[in-house]
Amino acid sequence: MFALPLILLVSASSPAPLAATRDATALVAHAASREGSASQEVSKEDSAPLVVHAAQAVLAPAPESRDVLLRRQVAQVALAQVRKQDPAWHPDQRDCAGLIRFAVRTAYKRIAPERLETPLWTDARGAPTDFADAETLMRRNMVLLGRDDATRESLRTGDVLAFLHEHDAGPVFHLMLVVRPEDRAHAPARVVYHPGEKGAQVRTGLLHNLADEAPREWRPVPSNNAFVGYFRLKEWMP
Repeated sequence: MFALPLILLVSASSPAPLAATRDATALVAHAASREGSASQEVSKEDSAPLVVHAAQAVLAPAPESRDVLLRRQVAQVALAQVRKQDPAWHPDQRDCAGLIRFAVRTAYKRIAPERLETPLWTDARGAPTDFADAETLMRRNMVLLGRDDATRESLRTGDVLAFLHEHDAGPVFHLMLVVRPEDRAHAPARVVYHPGEKGAQVRTGLLHNLADEAPREWRPVPSNNAFVGYFRLKEWMP
């Protein structure tokens, strides 16, 4: 795996964007303020106490799904590696696929630890496994979403960009993890990735910069033959 252009680099000492982790807090606060206002207005009508209950029921925030919580944890874990790589992430597994495995496993450990009672991945033969390299993750554990601009706009946290570069030593696959807030008004989509070299730092950058400014072989656009496509974990599909 090979380093990407410096236009995507973020210093490991720079605070990584954590807008994805603030979405629910902002939405809950907004709903609570509206609920309080509605309750005050309705409470003036002593003859209609049931309306208060109705207003509160409508405005109360719905419980967050496991899917949302898992994606938020994946974002937090991935971005945290930009600042400092977690000692729990074994140095021998620090590459592009290792970042995805570590972020997803940690998310499940925090949100749904029972899922880890069985292996997360499938190997090239279709058997359960705790380890899968970049190619195996892409071919056996993910679903192709597409390669066009419309697909790029529909990506969610936890989705993956896949590239395949041919070299004299053979084909090299490279994966990048997407981080995007649930409320897209809060921040643009980012990619987080490990460039693959031993001892390298995890990097992050804006997804649209990758599409517009990176060297052609690293652009996630249909005209780039090295771009395999956008992928999503099979068990996260609808």
